[in-house]
Amino acid sequence: MSALSSIIITSDKLNLQSCYDFVQDATCGGIALFVGTVRNKTQKKEVTLLDFSTYKPMAIKEMQKIADAALKKFDILKIAIHHAEGELKIAEIPVIIAVSSAHRKASFEACQYAINTLKETVPIWKKEHFVDGEVWVNATP
Repeated sequence: MSALSSIIITSDKLNLQSCYDFVQDATCGGIALFVGTVRNKTQKKEVTLLDFSTYKPMAIKEMQKIADAALKKFDILKIAIHHAEGELKIAEIPVIIAVSSAHRKASFEACQYAINTLKETVPIWKKEHFVDGEVWVNATP
């Protein structure tokens, strides 16, 4: 974690307030938050839980790359990218991204960039559990 970014992967419950507190600053007029939650259905199938697996050393490194790129690419002050691992039930939070900036546009853009890039490049895998089976989703990168 640098002074401008907070990168965490944990099996503990993610804390939205700690992400907000990290990015909040008197110089910032905008804070954008993305909170991913476990939904109860996907493709018309009833989901019972999700199980996230990571290659933690590489995932942390890749998440830091995303934060560093966002800090360079957008006019933002701070960014937090926190992801859960392990089993999560319906309505629990697997990912939080928080971004602060002087003006809202940069926060929104950086937040969207971070979640999209995370899903494309970070070695975190999701297994969806249904009432009638299970399947690995986004089994790449």
